[in-house]
Amino acid sequence: MGKIISIHSFRGGTGKSNLTANLAAQFALAGKRVGVVDSDIQSPGIHVLFGLDEAKMGHTLNEFLRDECSIEDVAFNIGDNTLDAPGRNQLEGKDMWLIPSSIKGSEISKIVRDSYDPNKLNEGLQNIQKDLNLDYLFIDTHPGLNEETLLSITISDLLVIILRPDQQDFQGTAVTVDIGRLLDVPQLYLVVNKALSKYDFGQMTEEISGVFASPVAGVLPLSEDLVDNASADIFSLMQPEHGWSQGVQKISQTLLGLE
Repeated sequence: MGKIISIHSFRGGTGKSNLTANLAAQFALAGKRVGVVDSDIQSPGIHVLFGLDEAKMGHTLNEFLRDECSIEDVAFNIGDNTLDAPGRNQLEGKDMWLIPSSIKGSEISKIVRDSYDPNKLNEGLQNIQKDLNLDYLFIDTHPGLNEETLLSITISDLLVIILRPDQQDFQGTAVTVDIGRLLDVPQLYLVVNKALSKYDFGQMTEEISGVFASPVAGVLPLSEDLVDNASADIFSLMQPEHGWSQGVQKISQTLLGLE
């Protein structure tokens, strides 16, 4: 039975979507059957990292939530498509699928105006995991805590919470960790992103793990190179020797070791 991994942050701007795409790509390179769901329906973006635009997407998660197509119709096969970028091209032939949300303003406004049934979303996630025989299904969640996010966390086998070394993130992460425990998530890990190079990453890992009584899977540096990439490619595949990429590789190895 495959595992569901929710990647979450209490606040926006943590690099959640970027990290989700990179971790999922690392899992695919390791030979796993991987799905990625953009459940941040109000502000989707992970499709950009995989080189998709609205024309290439075909059906979207929005249509599934309105009963206009099946969840299988939404799944875009990353491995079977030419991705036209040095990093993404490494995913050719890999067992990897993206379930994107629409970037159209009209589609987003419908969701905001009419809402949707979170239970249908979770039913679709479980179905796609089974139908595609996925080893791992990554959920890129909406920041903060709402009904949809809570239900996604509830069905997760692993919750990865991303935070920056910032007091606002610390307070929000404390709330999210408490919620994860109340919902009996089997495994919970923290990832610190955008840490300044002057910090002692080992000491930071120890301190944050102690504060939240949760294991830290890794600390990733604030990287101008990553910012300069501007979501144009999967950075850890494009520059595997880079410090940020090596941090992602270490995190993926830690999470894969939980099998």
